[in-house]
Amino acid sequence: MAPQVPVNRTAADHIPPCYELDKVSYVLINTPSTICVLLYICLGSLSVVIVCGNLFIIISIIYFKQLHTPTNSLILSLAVADLLVGVLVFPFSTRFTVSSCLYYENSFCKARSSFDVTLSTASILNLCCISIDRYYAVCHPLTYRTKMNFHVVVIMILVSWTVSVLVAVGFLVAGLHYEKCEAACLKDVLLANILGPIFSFYLPVIIMLCIYLKIFLVAQRQARSIRNITCQSTKSGATVSKMERKATKTLATVLGVFLMCWTPFFLCFSFQLLNNVSVPAAVYETLNWFALSNSMLNPFIYAFFYSWFRAAFKIIVSGKIFKGDFSNSKLS
Repeated sequence: MAPQVPVNRTAADHIPPCYELDKVSYVLINTPSTICVLLYICLGSLSVVIVCGNLFIIISIIYFKQLHTPTNSLILSLAVADLLVGVLVFPFSTRFTVSSCLYYENSFCKARSSFDVTLSTASILNLCCISIDRYYAVCHPLTYRTKMNFHVVVIMILVSWTVSVLVAVGFLVAGLHYEKCEAACLKDVLLANILGPIFSFYLPVIIMLCIYLKIFLVAQRQARSIRNITCQSTKSGATVSKMERKATKTLATVLGVFLMCWTPFFLCFSFQLLNNVSVPAAVYETLNWFALSNSMLNPFIYAFFYSWFRAAFKIIVSGKIFKGDFSNSKLS
């Protein structure tokens, strides 16, 4: 028997793709449609891409000794977060998008929300940690190896995941309090909903913007210094110009894709929270999926741009790692 879900009349105008509304009893009846099936196929395909891309990164960093560096440890943590987004968040969110979670909160919906907040926040905070690592590498190259060692990197990773879990717990507790006491706990709920986005998005974004701006300015200054030293050579000037363009393009890609994916979702969340405006479920879910797609793009941005990762991927895809010990291979 198809599951039935009662809804109130105010929510009856927004029906999930996999449900139909009985207008007499105002009950949602599960009847998967063509749109529902297409959504499952599309979102399932995205999940596979996320899992495969991040799995390649994880295997590469763990297997090849050349990639055992503090920086790659941060990339490994990011890849684990993004992999779990593909394994856990995408299936749960797929079910949420086409299910009755839009109308009531059960254990399934709460689990979905907890996974979503924890892993998405972990992904964002790991990106922030990588920007800090790049700051010391570019702006303080002489002291980089002492300041960004494995011990420091492990602490950064633990802090990122701990904060992610705490943010998710905060949202969960706020939701439980609101269900029990509603208006009496409204201030506590608002506080949790405000502090959550601040630590999950706005604060990391401000840190990343400041860091990448500093990196860009230092890189420009270093390029000008090189040009002044070797400005007699036209060829060297062209090389410096090329370096400047590449640095600018890389920074713009990293920061631009991140902001493009996540900013619309958090602005929408903040807007409806602060202005007490109800955003249509379809709009909110679309922005959520757009934000989660950042986990699919991260492997391309942080790994595929590097030649040693491309070499590692070729060895893995060709199956050579099953034919011998290539862990000490020199990756170009």
